[in-house]
Amino acid sequence: MEKKYNPKDFEEKLYKQWEEKGYFKPNKDKTKESFCIMMPPPNVTGKLHMGHALDGTIQDILIRFKRMQGYHTLWLPGTDHASISTEMKVVQKLKQEGKTKYDLGREKFIEEAWDWTKHYGGTIEKQQKKLGCSCDWERKRFTLDEGLSDAVLEQFVNLYKKGLIYKGERMVNWCTNCNTSISDAEVEYQEEASHLWHIRYQVKDTNTYITVATTRPETMLGDTAVAVHPEDERYQNLVGKTCILPIRNKEIPIIADSFVEKEFGTGAVKITPAHDMNDYQAGLRHNLEIVSVFDENFKMGNLVPEYEGMELTQAREKIVEKLKEIGALVKEEEYTHNVGKCERCKNTIEPKISEQWFVKMKELAKPAIQAVKNDDIKFVPKRYEKTYFNWLENIQDWCISRQLWWGHQIPAYSCKDCGHINVAKERPEKCEKCGCNKLERDPDTLDTWFSSALWPFSTLGWPNTEAEDLKTFYPTNVLVTGYDIIFFWVARMVFSSLELMKEKPFHDVLIHGIVRDSRGRKMSKTLGNGVDPIEVIDQYGADALRFSVLSGTTMGNDIRYMPEKLEQASNFANKIWNAAKFVISNLPNEEKVKEFCKKVYDHETHQYNPDLLTLEDKWILNKLDKLVADVTRNIENYDLGIALDKIYSFIWNEFCDWYIEMVKTRIYSEEEEIRIAVSDILNHVLRTSMKLLHPFMPFVTSEIYANLIQYSGKELMVSHWPETKTEFMFEKEENTIEKLKEIIVEIRNIRASKNIHPSQKADLIFVTSKYQKEIEQAKEFLLKLGFGKSLVIKEDKTGIPDDSIQMITDDIELYMPLEGLIDKEEEEKRLQEEKVRLQQEIARCEKMLSNPGFVSKAPQSKIEEEKAKLEKYKMMLEKIEK
Repeated sequence: MEKKYNPKDFEEKLYKQWEEKGYFKPNKDKTKESFCIMMPPPNVTGKLHMGHALDGTIQDILIRFKRMQGYHTLWLPGTDHASISTEMKVVQKLKQEGKTKYDLGREKFIEEAWDWTKHYGGTIEKQQKKLGCSCDWERKRFTLDEGLSDAVLEQFVNLYKKGLIYKGERMVNWCTNCNTSISDAEVEYQEEASHLWHIRYQVKDTNTYITVATTRPETMLGDTAVAVHPEDERYQNLVGKTCILPIRNKEIPIIADSFVEKEFGTGAVKITPAHDMNDYQAGLRHNLEIVSVFDENFKMGNLVPEYEGMELTQAREKIVEKLKEIGALVKEEEYTHNVGKCERCKNTIEPKISEQWFVKMKELAKPAIQAVKNDDIKFVPKRYEKTYFNWLENIQDWCISRQLWWGHQIPAYSCKDCGHINVAKERPEKCEKCGCNKLERDPDTLDTWFSSALWPFSTLGWPNTEAEDLKTFYPTNVLVTGYDIIFFWVARMVFSSLELMKEKPFHDVLIHGIVRDSRGRKMSKTLGNGVDPIEVIDQYGADALRFSVLSGTTMGNDIRYMPEKLEQASNFANKIWNAAKFVISNLPNEEKVKEFCKKVYDHETHQYNPDLLTLEDKWILNKLDKLVADVTRNIENYDLGIALDKIYSFIWNEFCDWYIEMVKTRIYSEEEEIRIAVSDILNHVLRTSMKLLHPFMPFVTSEIYANLIQYSGKELMVSHWPETKTEFMFEKEENTIEKLKEIIVEIRNIRASKNIHPSQKADLIFVTSKYQKEIEQAKEFLLKLGFGKSLVIKEDKTGIPDDSIQMITDDIELYMPLEGLIDKEEEEKRLQEEKVRLQQEIARCEKMLSNPGFVSKAPQSKIEEEKAKLEKYKMMLEKIEK
């Protein structure tokens, strides 16, 4: 091993070796139980961000764990064609060249998009490899590849034939920047400061008015009703009457509809069915006229000639001025409300009535809801079922058509003669209704999520139901994803799989949170708080990054990115490296160590001889056995952060800080048999620890493991996962060592508090009737770690010097004479000063806590803090007085 830990020395080299040896592929033993994870496909032209790093780390931990357990594992990677975002990038590129996509035409534009994808695609794959992702890259898929494209066409035709896909005119979310419809799930809502305008409409043939409140006065030209809540007593007498629409002087009805919120504004709202989702539904219920205010380019139409062609914001100003002029504007007030934004380009969404393709969702949603309610599919954490149920139980039909060119073009062909729509995977030669051969394909493409919804089975070979991978790995085992795409993707995969495969897509849905900055803010370009995982890897190594995103975390909760965790991870890797170097440099003859190991525990005959183990050996083996059980259970329950922290604590504290220190006298023994015995245990504990840590930190563990004494001849990532051994259960010995550790810690604390120099050794007098044998066995490390010059074991306190300091744990008392270690007068003076200081602190705390002004006004946390201080000072004073 190299002198210093430097991940650049081996991370890239190891990954290349793993890939070349085919370790990422499923093993060839088909008798083994399969375990499959599908990687959520990132955008093909995307770059790795911290969310990907977390997502990839979790999946890699699970697949490495199952691979070591002997499962027939497949982690299948891939990328998504990302229709809107990719098309936007290509359009921007063409704009810089002075061209539009219409200048190129559809065919040439798609060629341009493929070129863009090939040029910029692949970056994220290289970055995932740098992270250590052990996917089967030879099986990688792309949502626009031939097989997946065939699956998309098959899905569309199947659903259409069942009557679950239809074309209709409906109100959709329209992004004016992307110039396409988008689904409800792709709309983000952001709070925006605006105004609320109160406008009065005169009730026909009266001198009374009904006042409405609106955030969009420019749409009032298309009002076709005013609505109030049917139980609103203020307007009971007006329902059924008509009022006059200002500016246009048009007569419109006053209707009652329960969607109106009585508390909003005046309790009366204008109804513009062409430009608001709720108004559109109200218009359908009340058979209202639909009047469009804007033209196709979202400029003002010709309803009022003086506003025609205006931008919407300019028209708003002019209309508000006109309302003031004619006395129709009652008031204007500041108002903050949620505004729908395109989740890709962040532009404001406009509701628009448009002819689009839809999937009927009510019937598809029912079995998807039931699958989770029946626990066929389990969410981890369970609380995220609510998000899933809420979306599916209130689902609207899914708008799947997009006015884009990059993506899967809809396989629908309209007959120019009779207008019949022919739906087929291949272009029909003639219309199935009239026989005409003049067919025109629908220009729209499918929503990206339509193809992503098929990911769990299309990637395995569907629609070929006899595909080997499909039969072997479907349904998959676990989907790992963030909570932000439960409705975007998870729910759609579930209902698509249940509809087409008649089987759930996965057993578990493991939900993780979002990686935020150290202040809890979402990482974004705007805030400039984003972290590039590749820069982190270049500086600290992949293992440190993986450690930093998981240590101290709980599934489902957001994660705060703490740079200090990288330092912690780096220090941890250094600690293991140095411990491994120490163990390896002191390993005696390998064959002799193996021979001794066989004497302790023969794996073939299962013969076992605990008499060859010392007290501290049994302690560390018992600790290790518990760790194996805990970590295995934690990973199987997806408590990955807990598992990692337990491994960290064991290696750092129990193994490095205690066991290695305890056995150093044996390592340096002149007797070869003693050196061999302790080397075997050191080698075993370090090997097993590296196996447990490997899924989390694969590189440093593999490099260390390769330098240890081997028994199976297998490399770490394909070695067997440790199992608990009932033969290594030493509860009594563990309890004994824990008591002795307490005493050693107490000795160190006392020596530190009395400023006793390490070179000044003390007599250690143990008084016990129960643990004499054990203390005698531990004598060497007790003297070394307890700074002792002699160790005596007695049954009573006879002859113990009066100036001895006493330390007590269950059934063991230790006395340490202070003569020659400290200046008694100086120590008494120091203790007296400390006593006075503590008495003053106690008096201060008691005064503060008896002050009614403090107790009544101070925060409860401050009061509790002072109470805790008081208790602490009293305990310290008691010790000083003793």
